[in-house]
Amino acid sequence: MKKILFVTSEAHPLIKTGGLADVSGSLPKALAELGQDIRLILPNYQAIKRSENVHYKSTLRVNNYDVNILETRLPGTDVLVWLIDCPEFFDHPGNPYHDEHGHAWANSAERFTLFCRIAVEVAMDRAYLNWKPDIVHCNDWQSGLTPALLTLEYHRPATVFTIHNMAYQGVFPSSTYQSLNLPGQLWNPNGVEYYGNLSFLKSGLVYSDRITTVSPTYAKEIQTAEFGCGLEGLLSFRKDFLCGILNGIDMEQWNPETDTFISQIFNDKTLSQKQLNKTDLQNQLALPVDPTIPMIALISRLVEQKGIDLVLECLPEMLDMPIQFVLLGSGHKNFEQRLYNFAESHPDKISVNIGYDEVLSHKIEAGADIFLMPSRFEPCGLNQMYSQRYGTLPIVRKTGGLADTVVDAVPQTLADNRASGFVFNEATPGTVMEAIKRALILYSQPKTWKNLQANAMKKDYSWHKSALQYLKLYHRL
Repeated sequence: MKKILFVTSEAHPLIKTGGLADVSGSLPKALAELGQDIRLILPNYQAIKRSENVHYKSTLRVNNYDVNILETRLPGTDVLVWLIDCPEFFDHPGNPYHDEHGHAWANSAERFTLFCRIAVEVAMDRAYLNWKPDIVHCNDWQSGLTPALLTLEYHRPATVFTIHNMAYQGVFPSSTYQSLNLPGQLWNPNGVEYYGNLSFLKSGLVYSDRITTVSPTYAKEIQTAEFGCGLEGLLSFRKDFLCGILNGIDMEQWNPETDTFISQIFNDKTLSQKQLNKTDLQNQLALPVDPTIPMIALISRLVEQKGIDLVLECLPEMLDMPIQFVLLGSGHKNFEQRLYNFAESHPDKISVNIGYDEVLSHKIEAGADIFLMPSRFEPCGLNQMYSQRYGTLPIVRKTGGLADTVVDAVPQTLADNRASGFVFNEATPGTVMEAIKRALILYSQPKTWKNLQANAMKKDYSWHKSALQYLKLYHRL
């Protein structure tokens, strides 16, 4: 049995802004089910949803701050969670990265430096918790200083650092480093310094014993200039210590056979029942109820990374076709407005839902026929896996985890029952449209389509599979 300290800035269902929270809520649970002693550590934000009891454990004084460690459990599991309680930094309305008005916290560097310092105290068993991990598993830039600070300790635990998205790096001016009262020996070009700035992400990549990322293809991509975001040189230098392990999905939460959010449960043997979810969705979104019309869905942040600009370019041509288009998400106001304009002029074809709605996202996955995911880059992606589980066939760009999880419907893969969606290469409106047209041709062949849906629904994206790979990595350390 390994003792693992899992360091993260968010974990579902306690607090969530994105995919990191899904991983931090699911992977520890899967590792605990494999008999490991895993504890989560995250800041005690004001916005945390606490459903379990919270107990006071200890108080530390770090860098002139009194910090309490509170203990609770990951809801619905036995996994212990330590909340780092420092009201000056974390007891404010907003989310982990932005205040209530959507502005990035001015003191992000200070907040997450304190968090990393506390993680080190816990890892070195100096936090009065009477527990010392074998492995400290850090995630994304917010925990990036932890491996660096641990290299200054004797008899330290081994460190793993997981990159969920290279695009977010936690870069701050050099003056911040001075003010953070951090050890001088870390400040050099082979350390935390990045072109004269402080980079939390680089710190994690330089000082961790092992680096992982969330899909095998993304692990290769980030060693190139196109996806490495300026750190590709460092990543290719450390390639022997880097690997990609595909994220899993929560197979209980996203299960069409038991999903309480959808109007009709179904599985790969009762696919005709899926139709009732489409009717329910058409009713709810005030679209014409028509079982034969193909419904294309998109659930996403509305940003260029996700290819929403490509979708906007395709919409005029899509609207000339007999389809319905359903969108759920939020992001750049310009994209939101343009989508609203399309919805206003074609109310019988488009439903645009700005914001995030957990129930609606389940209903869309269950009711739609096709799921559009034209990301420019996608470290792992979860919606293409949810979609396949619900028999909603994804159209994806061949990048990152999308390339690793969707098998393109071509004659060979259709013949051997491996096909589970549609894959295109270039991030251009033309290639997106071509993939949509390919999907619509197969949609018009009910027998082939049903076969594709059944292939997709049989795929195993459980966390159990991924957790076993992490466990193997921990043992190698």
